[in-house]
Amino acid sequence: MMMLHYHFSGMKTKRIVFENVFSVRDPAGLEHLKELTARRRLIEESINETSCITEATAREMTGGLTSRSQQDIQKLEQYLPLLENFIRQVDSISRNKNLLILELRIQWSSTLSTKFMIGGPKYFQINSLQYELGMILFFYGITTRQRAFEVFSEDMQQAASLLKKAAGIYKYLNAEVLPLLQSILPPEKPPETTINVSSAMVNLCLAEAQAVAIKIAEKQGLSNGVLAKLHYGVTQMLVEANSLLQSGPRDIFRRLTEFIYSCSILHELRSHIHLAESYQASEQLGVSIGLLGRALSKAKNMPGEQSWRQVYKTELNKVSDMLKKYKDENAFVWQQKIPPEFELPPLEGRLVVNVTPYEPQRWERVIAFST
Repeated sequence: MMMLHYHFSGMKTKRIVFENVFSVRDPAGLEHLKELTARRRLIEESINETSCITEATAREMTGGLTSRSQQDIQKLEQYLPLLENFIRQVDSISRNKNLLILELRIQWSSTLSTKFMIGGPKYFQINSLQYELGMILFFYGITTRQRAFEVFSEDMQQAASLLKKAAGIYKYLNAEVLPLLQSILPPEKPPETTINVSSAMVNLCLAEAQAVAIKIAEKQGLSNGVLAKLHYGVTQMLVEANSLLQSGPRDIFRRLTEFIYSCSILHELRSHIHLAESYQASEQLGVSIGLLGRALSKAKNMPGEQSWRQVYKTELNKVSDMLKKYKDENAFVWQQKIPPEFELPPLEGRLVVNVTPYEPQRWERVIAFST
């Protein structure tokens, strides 16, 4: 069973220098701001692909990590505790804090928006540290998801764990960060800052985690009846994800919605296959034939990339071959009646994966601002 994959790309950010904006009373506070800037600069250079360091140096700086996504995850996990603490500290200072944050000029481009300026991505500037936290967490989620697909062929258990972790990051973003941002968002904003999109990302990551769990279940020899329910559970989560995107920002890249839709109809087809095999094993060949016929009648033209369409075509060919085989066997041996569609068993979904909760870390350091 092949999995489809969508790679998020194009997210960019402009540089932030915290110590140039915020004044502090002591050297310790200044060092804290400089560390915050330095940790973010490493992320900036990775996101913007402007780093001058060699791959060997990058491995040495990250303790031997060879994967770009692993290196980025480490950088994010070193920056986020500093950022969370900084936000708490800024919230405690005078009402002039908004003027200071304005000078930070927090700017990000979107990996989801179709809006571009001539010559490069469009940057959205929103004067809020919650905006910085939200975009960093979104990047953390897509990087964790990307790492899951890197390890998938070697360690499916780890891949599933990473996808559930990514879902937890988006759930935290949706519940704890974005609600504080909604009241100040301008009409033109990156889709990553909307609650519908982060909710859809929770569903997408969980659906992909369940797809990995199905691969593991197949190796363990679980029954076709169970596999049919697991596949349709993936479809149900993806249908909800697509619905959330359709009711959200209008400038979402069509390729993402095409990917989610493609995955949903692929897993629905696989659910039909397993359910048909389940009824065939219990000598109800007429029902199996009906289910495969229903699957073919519902087959749609898959949008998106050629590699996605080829996977779907392979599954359709499998259904056609099974249907021919079952019809021949039924004609010569069983001669069972094929039920009309309204009498066929419906597809049922089952979910077996849960979000791994994201628990933010804060490096508790008091910053004495000069107000």
